[in-house]
Amino acid sequence: MAEERKQIARVWFWVGAAVLLVIVFLVSKHMTRDRLPVHAATVSRATLESTIPTNGVVEPEKNFTYHSPLATTVRSISVSQGDRVKAGQLLMQLDDITARARLASAESALHSAQASDEAIHDGGTLEERQSLSSTVTRDQLDVAQKQRDLGALQKLQTTGAASASEVEISRQRLALAQDTLQTDQGRQKTRYSAAERTRSSSAVADAQANLVAARAILDQTSFRAPIDGTVYSIPVGRSDFVEEGKMLLQIADLTQVRVRAYFDEPEIGRLAVGQKILIVWEARQGREWHGHITQVPSTVVTAGTRNVGEVLVAIDDADNGLLPDTHVTVTVTTSSEPNVLTVPREAVYKENGKPYVYRIVDGNLQRTSVTTGTFNMTQEVVTSGLNDGDVVAMGSISGIALEDGVPVKVVR
Repeated sequence: MAEERKQIARVWFWVGAAVLLVIVFLVSKHMTRDRLPVHAATVSRATLESTIPTNGVVEPEKNFTYHSPLATTVRSISVSQGDRVKAGQLLMQLDDITARARLASAESALHSAQASDEAIHDGGTLEERQSLSSTVTRDQLDVAQKQRDLGALQKLQTTGAASASEVEISRQRLALAQDTLQTDQGRQKTRYSAAERTRSSSAVADAQANLVAARAILDQTSFRAPIDGTVYSIPVGRSDFVEEGKMLLQIADLTQVRVRAYFDEPEIGRLAVGQKILIVWEARQGREWHGHITQVPSTVVTAGTRNVGEVLVAIDDADNGLLPDTHVTVTVTTSSEPNVLTVPREAVYKENGKPYVYRIVDGNLQRTSVTTGTFNMTQEVVTSGLNDGDVVAMGSISGIALEDGVPVKVVR
């Protein structure tokens, strides 16, 4: 019996030793296993600015562009590109031979239309009126003669010297002469219809409009500066042939330029008048210009593959450094929050729409629910769940997913 108890005691001894070895092994393995290398960031307070970058084009606030009014040649150019000019200064002259010919033709056409209109409203030309007056006089004389002939025949009829048929024929001749007289007298009063008079007046109006247009074209063959400004574009040269509508010259006050920026449709709702703008032009590295939004989009237009809204930006520190038609990068600040807790956006995870982070506490990951606020391209505001100075993991070096309780080591 004692021997049996000894054997049972030995068995329990060895079982206990085995359990102890397993416990020692597991603890040792736990204490010596590799820690997951991660990138980390420290929660800190800062000013968080939310920005939107996009592209834009510089344009003068008041731009004056000259185009050729007709197909002709450039006679002379009095300025060079980049010249500053005074208001009224001669800039360019075109060959005006064709314009002068058109003006002469328009003047002749107007005189002709006016003469025709005058004749129509007066009942015809002087020669026509004199001819018609002579015709009426002859008609009157003819009627008088026919009346005398009829009277003479009627007296002869009473004595039997003239037949009734002769009297009737004379009476018909008188009636015909009277009708002719009445018709010619009517032509003196209303020779032309109301429609003909209206058409004649319209012809005069058209001729006058053509004359005004011809004079305007002649005036546009000589260009003078409308303001004190800079000639920034002359795409033609002396003696060049230019077709009608060809752009010849552009002038503007380059101290008053603005930017037309193009924002994608989803971003339009974040824009407002007065928001600050940062402007960068790659051609001048190290330079920055500042401005503000003066006009937000009123509609969306298609620009290539993008649906964009056009925003007008006033430049607050314009200094002739930005040239018209240059392409610039525009960054708008849509919001600015001072002294807020921020974390990198890659440190924030979401599950079922609820955000959380992995804090690093005593070398281990600790999943922590947070409440977030506004954000920009790199940072996000945390309004609850974290304190200033907390360290959060942004992801593992190897790409292994982070989990609660995993031991980590921070790689700088």
